[in-house]
Amino acid sequence: MLDKAVEYIKSKIEFNPEIGIILGSGLGELADEYCDLAISYSEIPGFEASTVSGHKGRLVFAEINGKKVVMMQGRFHFYEGHSIQKVVFPVKVMKKLGVKTLIVTNAAGGVNAEFKPSDLMIITDHINHMGVNPLIGLNDDSMGKRFPDMSEVYTPKYVELTEKIGEKLGIELQKGVYMAFTGPSYETPAEVKMARVIGADAVGMSTVPEAITASWAGMDVIGLSCICNSAAGVSTVGLSHEDVIKAANDAKDKFKKLVKEIIDEL
Repeated sequence: MLDKAVEYIKSKIEFNPEIGIILGSGLGELADEYCDLAISYSEIPGFEASTVSGHKGRLVFAEINGKKVVMMQGRFHFYEGHSIQKVVFPVKVMKKLGVKTLIVTNAAGGVNAEFKPSDLMIITDHINHMGVNPLIGLNDDSMGKRFPDMSEVYTPKYVELTEKIGEKLGIELQKGVYMAFTGPSYETPAEVKMARVIGADAVGMSTVPEAITASWAGMDVIGLSCICNSAAGVSTVGLSHEDVIKAANDAKDKFKKLVKEIIDEL
């Protein structure tokens, strides 16, 4: 199926992308702004339709600042009922298409009390609390090792680069650890307290499976979280997906500016 997906995509595009971007909830506008070619997920062998509001469900190809880029305008989530292998299938496709650097983004809840809605956080590390690993099963030795090192999933030199770009653009950036839960329910106050105790700064329902797979496959990874609300127990306000989309919308201009500059510097 992987070969079929790659073959189909290559029949539609005229270049091999070098940078991949996974656009999280409410952050898909970058793909609307830059779109040379878009392929609906429903057309690609092995891809699934996206069922979540804020995820258009398209693979978008574009040239941005002279770099060839492929963007997932919406992702597959484990909580939608997909197998974890299906969730990371597009990352494997990107690798086969030639992507060397993956920028993975998400909307997240702020566990760190100093974070506020619409902040952008550079992911420095993650905690996998999803109870599953995307590398379980037969290993594809042509793509990655059976027992990959996860010491530096989020490429340190690009964490530093993103910090410097934020300073140059005048964008205040947070840094921290992202903890992935399965969802689709938001975390309880007790779960958020646990997350804080074990070292998380933000929580969400995605990103970690894709980052593990990309690192395993030898890709550099840059992780960005849009802090869209304060997680349960940090704030007394209830949580809703509508609030997530609104906060992402408030942050979209600085998010696009940051990502475009990152692409320019890669």
